[in-house]
Amino acid sequence: MAYTNHTNPCPEYMHSYIRNLTSSYTNKSNESTMVSSSVIMFVLTGLFFNLNLFSGFSDVSTILNPKVRLFLSSALSLFLPVMSYLFSEAKNAGVSSPATRLGVADLSLRAGMILAWMLLVELLRKKVDEIHMRGYSGTIQRAGRVIWLGNLVFFNIGNTGRKALFSILWILCATKLLQRIAFTELGKRSYAHGKNARLISSYMAQMLEHSHQEHQSHADDVEQAAHVGNELMKRCKYIVMGEEKLVEATTADGYKVNKISPPDGSVVTVGKVWELAEKDKFFTSLDEKQHLRRLCLSFSLFKLLRRRFEHLPAMTGEEARNCRDVILKGLYNDGEGRTAEAVFKVINDEVTFLSEYYHSVIPVVLASPVFLLVNYFLLHIVVVILCLMTIVLCGNGDVSYAFSSIRTDNYTLQYGIPHIIMCLVSRVGYSPAAFFSIVDLSITVLLFIIFFYEEIWEFFVFLLSSWFMVSLLCDYIAKPHWHESHLFSVSFHAITCLRSKMSHNYLSFKQFSVLNLRWPVNLPMFTTTLSLVVKTELVPNNLKQSIIEYLVQYDSGAANYIPLTNGKSALQRNNLSNQLSWACNSDSVADVILTWHIATSILEVKCEPQTKEEITLSRVATRLSKYCAYLVAFHPELLPDYQEKAELVIEDMYKELKGMLGCRDYCLSSRRARVDKILESTQVQEAREATSQKEIEEETAGQSDQYKVVLNGAKLGRLLMAETNNDLEIAWKILADVWTELIVFIAPSNDEERVKGHEEVLAQGGEFITVLWALTTHIGISRPLTSKSTTGGHQEA
Repeated sequence: MAYTNHTNPCPEYMHSYIRNLTSSYTNKSNESTMVSSSVIMFVLTGLFFNLNLFSGFSDVSTILNPKVRLFLSSALSLFLPVMSYLFSEAKNAGVSSPATRLGVADLSLRAGMILAWMLLVELLRKKVDEIHMRGYSGTIQRAGRVIWLGNLVFFNIGNTGRKALFSILWILCATKLLQRIAFTELGKRSYAHGKNARLISSYMAQMLEHSHQEHQSHADDVEQAAHVGNELMKRCKYIVMGEEKLVEATTADGYKVNKISPPDGSVVTVGKVWELAEKDKFFTSLDEKQHLRRLCLSFSLFKLLRRRFEHLPAMTGEEARNCRDVILKGLYNDGEGRTAEAVFKVINDEVTFLSEYYHSVIPVVLASPVFLLVNYFLLHIVVVILCLMTIVLCGNGDVSYAFSSIRTDNYTLQYGIPHIIMCLVSRVGYSPAAFFSIVDLSITVLLFIIFFYEEIWEFFVFLLSSWFMVSLLCDYIAKPHWHESHLFSVSFHAITCLRSKMSHNYLSFKQFSVLNLRWPVNLPMFTTTLSLVVKTELVPNNLKQSIIEYLVQYDSGAANYIPLTNGKSALQRNNLSNQLSWACNSDSVADVILTWHIATSILEVKCEPQTKEEITLSRVATRLSKYCAYLVAFHPELLPDYQEKAELVIEDMYKELKGMLGCRDYCLSSRRARVDKILESTQVQEAREATSQKEIEEETAGQSDQYKVVLNGAKLGRLLMAETNNDLEIAWKILADVWTELIVFIAPSNDEERVKGHEEVLAQGGEFITVLWALTTHIGISRPLTSKSTTGGHQEA
């Protein structure tokens, strides 16, 4: 018998606790309610676990996917009412807790567990809530939830130890709420954040006036410099940090800025960063030097571009010319090789800054060494002190009793989770209630693990963020005494090394072909589902190079400036304007895109590239073709067309494609079979037109003119092969030139609808077209003005 007692996984003194723990499931009257609460929490915990696991190790991103955020926000909006009801049911139907040292009736174990779930989910909710620099709509709702949870804790729990434990969880919830309020207030009142866009507008106006006066004295020096681009970057006065120190007074037009370049060095500009990289031995490698100074340039450009989202006046022509010189003459030719990759890296980082400013769930916007110390160290000390005070207050001032009761009144802590689970496992074979109790305990433990993991991960994401890196570098420049600090140098290079291993902010875009699709994308249910599986490819370096070379040629201030076109200029340069320009004559950009996309898809199947040059050109053409088709299908709001017009174009195209292929081939055939069928159909059509044009006109009299995209695309593909005499290199060069010109034609826009569309896709980290839009906005490239209302978005300011 003694041996049995030693090996019994459930000692006698735990029987009472286990009986109370499983009593909720043995009561048939509320069994469905209890099981429902366990199922809800199991699903929600699984979502949070996967979200943290798979978003944590991939990158140091601060943005949650908007689709995931929408789903979790919807689920969590129902969580508190549902769980409050289940808590009430458990409270009324449950057995009081066995912890009755003072004879005070307390919550049942089941009700206490539900309350713990509610508090833990409230702590994890910050993963879903964006941090805004202004506005309190989400914060007010969160405050209401925290107050309600405080009511449940302080008016339903009587035992000292349990009240102390739950009070600690509630204090953590209240602390997170106060943090969000502090973030919003700090950002809203700060010249470096909430007021920054207006301040930068005032600064740029006065800076350009000041620079114009200095231009003559420095022009000769710059022209005679060995590296013109590098000298331009050293003279760049775009602010990286410290602009709040320049504000002298608030005026009717913005802010009066005092001293464009204060002598104390408190204001860090792009030029100072470039000079530091040249003179200081702080940087350990060329890659580190290039990365950090380009990151600072991205940060300064981000501040300039914010004005478009804050509804402030657009940049002037003088500012655009200045920015064009900085990007295309300075950055692009900075003395270390002409590389388009550097330009796109800078603009891509700028878009990332924009995304994180408006949609981050972590307070990286406020990143600085001081904020790190206050928010992640001093605040935790204050919270610990508050928790200790709360424990003492729950014990009515009796310190020893208060701390000892935490263990004696909470049997989970007294017996330990492993012992309780072992005891429950021994009963699973004959007691379903034991199984559900194991699930409940596992959910609780997993929620605690997720909470601690999230706190640790937030700290590392903050530490490795681009915002903190820029802040550290600017502090190093502005504070000379840091130059001698060995601790700072070691810490800085350690963070840089970790960032290089964990951050993978590569420029990529979606690839979508209309000839691969088996159902219409204009139906919302299919669009949402299909967008999750659309293939993603990295943007090739040769594609970046071709775009930058094209932008360098199109200087709106030059005497030989040629306005942007939707591909016609590329055809003129290749002497095919007369033969193929009809494919660019449509008023709808979506129509032009799909026509050239189908032609490109046909050549991709029928004329596979063989030589290295052909492969390079075809990669540019096909990837741009598929990305533009993706924009038409999934993001028509980013195109110059009126959105509804673009949707009608692709809808008509799929009707035409289905009619041409037939239902069986439309649903089941491969892309090669589709191309063969399309070419066969167009050949038959052309033969019929040659024999009886009048008969064809009669047959098609009642058909819409819009049902010609596939036909025109196939005709264009065949003409392109014929006009180039099947010389694949020439054919692919023409397509690469047309698509390069077309993507640049699509990108620029001052139209508010288009700007709003780019702002919305920032929640997803931005699109490649958003990167191009930011670049063309900075360098002042715009589409030509048009008075035709059918273009929907062609009218540019």
